[in-house]
Amino acid sequence: MPNSSGLIRWLTAFLAGFVVWLMSAAPAAAHEVRPAYLEVIETSPGVYDVTWKQPVLDGRRLKIDPVFPNDCAREGEYVASPGGTLVQRWTTSCDLNQGEIRIDGLERTLTDAFVRIDRLEGDDIGAVLRPSSPVLDLTVPTGAPVTTYFRIGVEHIIFGWDHLLFVLGMVLLVRPKQLLLTLTAFTVAHSITLAAATLGGVTLPGPPVEITIAMSIALLGAEAMHRIKGWDTLSQRIPWAIAFGFGLIHGFGFAGALAEIGLPKGAEAMALLLFNVGVEAGQVLFVSALLAAAFVVHKLAAKRMVPVRVGLAYFIGFMGSYWAVERIAGAFFGV
Repeated sequence: MPNSSGLIRWLTAFLAGFVVWLMSAAPAAAHEVRPAYLEVIETSPGVYDVTWKQPVLDGRRLKIDPVFPNDCAREGEYVASPGGTLVQRWTTSCDLNQGEIRIDGLERTLTDAFVRIDRLEGDDIGAVLRPSSPVLDLTVPTGAPVTTYFRIGVEHIIFGWDHLLFVLGMVLLVRPKQLLLTLTAFTVAHSITLAAATLGGVTLPGPPVEITIAMSIALLGAEAMHRIKGWDTLSQRIPWAIAFGFGLIHGFGFAGALAEIGLPKGAEAMALLLFNVGVEAGQVLFVSALLAAAFVVHKLAAKRMVPVRVGLAYFIGFMGSYWAVERIAGAFFGV
């Protein structure tokens, strides 16, 4: 093909640029698809307990804050910072059947904000405020924003670099005839623990889960290199079992995204299902893009497939090790 060399150079430059961008973005973005969450529960007529949660990224809180109608003063405000989340709680006494609630500063971010208002009488409110629409009209009843959980699931995969690299590692490690079974085992496993964590209250401490996820990525990078070198390993003989085992841990990681926002009252099962379907949709899109790119490179320059695979395997191993060290340092030394 007369233009194949130019196309290969373009693909190589694109891949290099993508890797550089991923290395700069991944440490902050890994596993950090977290919307803000505002919960308002009426405890007695006109009296509300308010909980406001927002993500803390790179040690800095986003400059966003809920603004209530003018007569809603904050009383007994309490602030805490568990993990990567800023939590504020207070009580307010006012009429929340009229007026509006606005998330000030949301328009300057890429973050969504879930809002849940439980009233003693009248319709409850469940809504998602976005940078393009940061205001909630309290006079308009809304249903639980269940369908939004599908998009959150897709985003959690597409922008969750640690899970993407784990899937990439499986694609590099697993032979084509084993790929479907292996990905299915991973899906089944993390679906089990995701449901157990969000519906059954089964939890594991966050730092060990995140550290184990990072180590699983580093392991896949090493195993992918072993396959390229022709070494026979247990991971190559029964990759579905390895994927299932680590999938159980990754499921608890997925649950961390939901833990920050909760599930809509009365529609927990459907929201969880849509979140999980969104995760799988993002995973299928990513694997399809990988296979399409591999097909193009193989057709145009088969000899370059091995160097590309080697580079990706080393990159996966490096990032997994980097995240493991970073998370260990954060868990034990507060770094």
